[in-house]
Amino acid sequence: MAVKIRLKRLGAKKTPFYRVVVADERSPRDGKFIEEIGYYNPLTDPADIKIDAEKASKWLANGAQPTETVKALLKKSEILK
Repeated sequence: MAVKIRLKRLGAKKTPFYRVVVADERSPRDGKFIEEIGYYNPLTDPADIKIDAEKASKWLANGAQPTETVKALLKKSEILK
C-alpha cells in the first residue's frame, strides 16, 4: 500500500479550504484517509498553514510520499528542509 500526504479540498465554490491528510494513493481526493495532520487556507493574506510537525515527520519517516503542493507547504512551515 503506497501512502501519500496530500490535500483534501473543503469549502464552497470559489472559497477553497484544504486539509492536509495521509491517505492511500488509490483513494479519491476527498475520500477516505488514514490521518489528518493539518490544514491550509490559501484565502487569507498571508496563507494560513498549520501542520503538526510531529505527525508529519513520523509519516515521512515511515515512507509516506508528499505531493508537490504538500512538499512546498512543508518547506514553508520548516518541517522539511
